[in-house]
Amino acid sequence: MSTREMTTANFTEMIGRGTVLIDWWAPRCGPCRAFAPIYEAVATKHPAVTFAKVNTEVEPGLAAAFQIRAIPTLTVFRDGILLFREVGMLPAAALEELIRRVAEVDMVDVRTKLAEAESSGATRVAI
Repeated sequence: MSTREMTTANFTEMIGRGTVLIDWWAPRCGPCRAFAPIYEAVATKHPAVTFAKVNTEVEPGLAAAFQIRAIPTLTVFRDGILLFREVGMLPAAALEELIRRVAEVDMVDVRTKLAEAESSGATRVAI
């Protein structure tokens, strides 16, 4: 599967189920253009994972909502929960390892920790 364009209109639907990687990028960004073929190549190896791209110049509101201040930025959601965020390019091996580690996350434990944090007023949860 190749990458899919993510927009404000389809964002909630796309992140709601399964593992979703999002490459926040812009056409003017050299590192973004260099990361694109790596991201695309890894995407073809993982058809069960959604690989999305958000053009921050086309979707500035969505980028602002996620406080994207540098590109490329990679975020990873699983079942609608943000699990990972990093600025900069990742090599293919690191991207593969990230996908493996996200698949191993116990989402029941994550939801429990989030509920506990919410009830205590915490704004961040270590997973």
